[in-house]
Amino acid sequence: MPKNPSTALPIANVVLPVLIVVNWVYGACIFALLAFTFVNEPWFMKAIHVPPETEPEPIMTGLRAIAALGILAVPLNYVILTRLRGILGTVGRGDPFVLVNANRLNAIARTLLALQLLSLVIGGIGKAISSPAFPLHLDAGFSINGWLSVILTFVLARVFAEGALMREDLEGTV
Repeated sequence: MPKNPSTALPIANVVLPVLIVVNWVYGACIFALLAFTFVNEPWFMKAIHVPPETEPEPIMTGLRAIAALGILAVPLNYVILTRLRGILGTVGRGDPFVLVNANRLNAIARTLLALQLLSLVIGGIGKAISSPAFPLHLDAGFSINGWLSVILTFVLARVFAEGALMREDLEGTV
């Protein structure tokens, strides 16, 4: 049976390194924004439209915590992107069902779980500092798709582990 080449693999091999750079740039931007909140808090409060009569301390503490957690997401994203690159390498060689890929998928699943928990914390902070005078709308909190991704990745890791074991058994019998 002839192989049907997919365009997804070459595209992913180009996109993943770009995403790794974008991820670090994102982290640097969030770090710069966080640092700026300490340098010029009054300007920052005005820039994000916090009413002057609002107590700034809880809002700034919450926003700084959210930014710090955003910075924490950068190395977590890096784990996912680099493990995915490793998987793509074995797919490109025509050898994806190896135990190392099951381990990579397990690492991705654990990292996705950590990111979902981080999102819950960020969403909670956002709700805590939001008020009618300063409504804060974040794309954070519970995500059914995020949790389904966690479950799917753990299952896929198990499928890869079973595939690798079956392959080893088959090679042992030939």
